[in-house]
Amino acid sequence: MVVANYKLSESNPAVSDTVGVSPALPLPSGSAAAGAASQLAAGEEAAQKRRNVDGAKGPILPDCCNPYVLIRILLPLHALALVAAFTASSGWPGFIQRLLDIVIVMEAPLLGACVLVCAASKRVNGWPQLWQWMFGIGLPMTLTGVVAAGVHPFVANQEGDAALLYWTFGRMLMAGVVAALVIEVMRLRTRAFSPSISEARLQALQARIRPHFLFNSLNTVLGLMRSDPRRAEQTLENLADLFRVFMKDTRSLVPLDEEVVLCQQYLAIEQLRLGERLRVRWKIDQMPGDALLPSLLLQPLIENAVHHGIEPRTEPGEIEITCTRPGDRVRVEVVNPVATQPNPRAGNQMALSNVRERLMLLYDMEGRLETSEQDGQFRLWLEIPYRQEKRRRDVRRNFDPHR
Repeated sequence: MVVANYKLSESNPAVSDTVGVSPALPLPSGSAAAGAASQLAAGEEAAQKRRNVDGAKGPILPDCCNPYVLIRILLPLHALALVAAFTASSGWPGFIQRLLDIVIVMEAPLLGACVLVCAASKRVNGWPQLWQWMFGIGLPMTLTGVVAAGVHPFVANQEGDAALLYWTFGRMLMAGVVAALVIEVMRLRTRAFSPSISEARLQALQARIRPHFLFNSLNTVLGLMRSDPRRAEQTLENLADLFRVFMKDTRSLVPLDEEVVLCQQYLAIEQLRLGERLRVRWKIDQMPGDALLPSLLLQPLIENAVHHGIEPRTEPGEIEITCTRPGDRVRVEVVNPVATQPNPRAGNQMALSNVRERLMLLYDMEGRLETSEQDGQFRLWLEIPYRQEKRRRDVRRNFDPHR
């Protein structure tokens, strides 16, 4: 078995989401324990706020930084402008003039609002939802009012302060209504791809915390208690780390190197169960460790490779995992053998579809998941945009599956 250990940098050990606490270590008592717990909680809260770029638990503003989301917003609004100009005119000259009047007032506020929402999204998404609504509606209304007041003498036939006020306010009101409709449509679309809390928990149990994995892991630990106590202890620590991550909010974004450590922990546990039947080759020399991705995005894919490519086989099989950065994209490729015999247990048929839904929800069309089968090998490609962690985490750890 070939395993590449990814060495991670070290700095101030204040925050760690993946480092487990060994039961053999002495625990502080009294005020020292309370202080340590308080610092750990504060550190985890700070890390969560830093890494969860979605901001609040329920952000409502569309991700205007995503070009595909912008296309979904801009194309319907321009089509609506064409329809409005056509219905309000009686001939081609009138249609062209009406369309120009609409575009002159609409274009600058629309593009300006999208740019400002993109720039302020990380801060605004942390506000209460009422404030988010006020920002999302008030921003295009304000920009429209400024533009309408400036172009009124050139596109309107009325003169006077009352006419200017009425003409400007009417367009501001229309901009507010359109902004509210756009936000609501995009919010409903997001909810359509996002399952309810109870359904999400059920999917998490079905897709990531299969009971047989827990039972097999515990049975493996029991078998190692006398023959190799240190390895049994390490397996329990890995299992605790896995379940700690499983129970966390999977909407948070984590660095890629942290997700790789989690996958190595999972494979180390499966290695104890499957023995020489499972061989793993990591190719992560070119991996962008600071790339952010949704938590538990890779682990179900690797679990799927083990479940369908290794478990049904009687001879050894190798899983190859490659992480690279082609341009401004993060690419992960998982290759596993195709088993000649199907797995007798019902497999995790929801893994790939769940990952695809998460990619569509978080990245729209920027995220890709493709599969192919050729020459007895099943290949999976995952690509997401490269979003760099702003500052490196406070703790890194080296993972050695043979400890």
